[in-house]
Amino acid sequence: MTASREHPSAEVRDALDRAAELLGEADALLVCAGAGMGVDSGLPDFRGDTGFWQAYPPYARLGLSFVELADPAHFGTDPALAWGFYGHRLALYRETVPHAGFGILRRWGARLPAGMWVFTSNVDGQFQRAGIAEVAEVHGSIHHLQCVRPCTSDIWSAQGVDVTVDQESMRAREPLPRCPRCGSLARPNILMFGDWNWVGLRTEQATRACMSWLDGHFAGGGDARLAVIELGAGTAVPTVRRLAESVAGSRLIRVNPVEAGVRAGGGVSLPLGALTALTELDARLP
Repeated sequence: MTASREHPSAEVRDALDRAAELLGEADALLVCAGAGMGVDSGLPDFRGDTGFWQAYPPYARLGLSFVELADPAHFGTDPALAWGFYGHRLALYRETVPHAGFGILRRWGARLPAGMWVFTSNVDGQFQRAGIAEVAEVHGSIHHLQCVRPCTSDIWSAQGVDVTVDQESMRAREPLPRCPRCGSLARPNILMFGDWNWVGLRTEQATRACMSWLDGHFAGGGDARLAVIELGAGTAVPTVRRLAESVAGSRLIRVNPVEAGVRAGGGVSLPLGALTALTELDARLP
């Protein structure tokens, strides 16, 4: 199934109608979001090495992939390389304005009697910037820091931290962020690849709160009706998809321009971008 952004096909329009019915009947909404949620805000698509290198040509020249750069070992062996990558992303996410779809979700959540939670693999903080408070960031947040060692389990805000990055070499310049307790290098509180030193307390607390909300309203055969909308979550790292499928049953709305398939009876497939789908659905709701 394919659809243009401006003129969804008849098949997609039917799917949008079914998805709007699920949303209209719901008492609560769980939003499960992956990297595709940010594309309409202008954030780069890191799908595959080619997509990553298009966003970051200096790394293409160096032959460094996203997986190689998102290795926490660089904070010990080459801090300028590590903070060049994450410092650039921190500045990018700070400058990015959330697209209108975030506001649509915030409005939906505000009118639902049992509310809304977001479960996301994104580390960009776009949901919070759009005014959505109940967010579980399963991979952490670039807007929070921790000690590289770590000397304690402290996590602190990156507000006021500025990292200067040379745009040609993509290497950071001194001074680099430091741990306020021990003076060691600081790093983003993000779960990286092969990351044994990530301090996950902030993520664990939010995830427990999200699961408690789900259990409190919907476990044990309760009468509350939950809708789950999955936005831009791929299969390469399936954390978000797995939760959406395990919670939603047949009340899953999967929004993905290239990987929108659902199992038979497993929900509604919308092969659209996040902003297009949310705008179309919002127009169909009372």
